[in-house]
Amino acid sequence: MTNAIRTVVIVGGGSAGWITAGLLAAKHKADGNLGLKITVIESPDIPTIGVGEGTWPTMRTTLRAIGVSERDFVRCCSVSFKQGSKFCRWHKDDPDDFYYHPFDLPQGFHGGNVAEHWLATPGHRSFSATVCPQETLCERHRAPKLVTSPDYAGFTNYGYHLDAGAFSGFLREHCTQRLGVRHVADTMTGLQAAMNGDIEAIETRENGLIEGDLFIDCTGFHALLIGAHLGVGMKPMSHVLFPDTALAVQSPYDEDAPVQSVTVSTAQPAGWIWDVSLSSRRGIGHVYSSAHMNEDAAVECVRLYLGKDEKSFGKLNVRKLAIGSGYRETFWNRNCVAVGLSAGFLEPLEASALMLIEKSANLIADNMPTTRDAMDIVAKHFNTRLHGLWSHIVHFLKLHYCLSERTEPFWVDNRKPESIPDELMDDLALWAEQVPRPGEFGGPDEVFPAASYQYVLYGMGFPTKPNPRGIPDGLKGFSEGQFATVERNASRLKDMLPSNRELLDTLCSSDDV
Repeated sequence: MTNAIRTVVIVGGGSAGWITAGLLAAKHKADGNLGLKITVIESPDIPTIGVGEGTWPTMRTTLRAIGVSERDFVRCCSVSFKQGSKFCRWHKDDPDDFYYHPFDLPQGFHGGNVAEHWLATPGHRSFSATVCPQETLCERHRAPKLVTSPDYAGFTNYGYHLDAGAFSGFLREHCTQRLGVRHVADTMTGLQAAMNGDIEAIETRENGLIEGDLFIDCTGFHALLIGAHLGVGMKPMSHVLFPDTALAVQSPYDEDAPVQSVTVSTAQPAGWIWDVSLSSRRGIGHVYSSAHMNEDAAVECVRLYLGKDEKSFGKLNVRKLAIGSGYRETFWNRNCVAVGLSAGFLEPLEASALMLIEKSANLIADNMPTTRDAMDIVAKHFNTRLHGLWSHIVHFLKLHYCLSERTEPFWVDNRKPESIPDELMDDLALWAEQVPRPGEFGGPDEVFPAASYQYVLYGMGFPTKPNPRGIPDGLKGFSEGQFATVERNASRLKDMLPSNRELLDTLCSSDDV
């Protein structure tokens, strides 16, 4: 079998390279004689971008799969616990305007569509507070678990905030010391192509040629393999998602400030500001459209958000990043597959970057071709699934914008029909008549369930019509029972769970806890 797939070469480290290496190595026994041989070529001359500091709950599954201790991860990567996202001033430019997209599904989600009853019952609290305890907990900065809870287990669903640079180093050490991944600290200087057009080997400055059977491009925006060499183009999404620039800054905590249990996203005149609470600092970023705001005005938005005078703000290092949204026309071409920023980028409104890396890496690992002859069919299936995945995320991100009632030009432009994908327009027309139902979201790669759409729609005041047939008595009784359960759980957990900061301080203080 001369065309057997035995060696995988990952070009580029960072979160994309090391998450991919870890999942492939764990699933294909890279530390054994019969497993895949996995090499990561990581240039010491190229720093990681260092953003992408929020994860989905899927990261718990990923870290468990590759054998990472959660406590070690928390200690080494400035981790805090995240229970969802809070969107401030998105519906209206009002200080009291906010809604939650929590990680927990609505109580009783698989037993009945409680959103229909909530809509028909005036006077209820916000949708998320009615159907899920996490809004109540996050408003009080509660952690999702106790110090005695097992690794990756909690009373509510949770992901993480993390230091992206530290995370890469943490994964590198784990993959090389525990999973048998070979690390080559060297710079790619070129590559060699085979007669059939495949990539045959990577040329490096110090280690010469590094051959492989499958090459994974994790070289970030440079896309040295999939783009520069193979010439696979991008499918731009700037006509749907307008923000194309980000200003990122790290800020220390004010004294005794809480560690937020959510990513806070606050709408601005031409975009929004993220606020990520790590255990040791805050990560702040302003995502905006350069067609609607100049850089000086965008920087001023960050200063005002942080509440700093010009002198103290001037001491912070503000980095400017180009973040135009789009993704590859083909993700897997010949014997090369793109993962991470080389595959594309979508603004970090729902923290989808690390999830897309996890999803891609798992798909590669689960469908790893045994031979080169099988690879093109595997690649075809992979590309179909990834295109659907990226497209669904674009539509979900756009939903946040097109429902806003803000009056600045940026927000007005986001409501124009020509900027809204046809599929999303059809969905909005459907949801004006009836609430999103789980049956609409049954695909294997549907990452946002009906509940996610409900949280955004009804957080933004979307006017779904009442069911003309009325609410069945069975659903009324079921929903009222679920709402009461949420109230009891919220009351119990807010008193039982520690604050995010208390839990993190305890986890990081002693090996004996």
